[in-house]
Amino acid sequence: MNIKAQIAAHLAGQAEPKRGEMREVHRRVLRASPGCRLWHSDGKDEKGKTVSNPTIGYGLQTIVYADGKAKEFFRIGLSANATGISVYVLGIKDKKLLAKKFGKRIGGASVTGYCIRFRTLEDIDVDVLEEAIRFGFAEGASEPEKKRTAVKKKAKAGGAKRKK
Repeated sequence: MNIKAQIAAHLAGQAEPKRGEMREVHRRVLRASPGCRLWHSDGKDEKGKTVSNPTIGYGLQTIVYADGKAKEFFRIGLSANATGISVYVLGIKDKKLLAKKFGKRIGGASVTGYCIRFRTLEDIDVDVLEEAIRFGFAEGASEPEKKRTAVKKKAKAGGAKRKK
């Protein structure tokens, strides 16, 4: 099953009203970064043990560990949890910046160094959530990701053709 099909199945598997809310956040993330790389994790490790909630990922960053090993990972994550929805904004160097910039304006959400957690979209200002998502893409996007996004935006506007 390809990534888009996995994501569609994941979203379809959520009970309402969470399904509709997850679809709305998914739509807003894609609007913030059209054509970004999509990821899906079922939350299980290589041994099949559940280690996290299933997550939809968007965008691309390279994480470099202290031992010098590098790993590609998503920039924005979307996950359902027992009490609501979590949006992960990864790769921001200043761990206080997300809460400082969006915490008071977003409404009824818990905002940490990399996570925006809320019970329902009705509790938050969804435009501020989308602003935080856009910020996450812009704050730490790699140069190749920025170039890919710019080319796709031009192509959508009828400008430059996308190279493969």
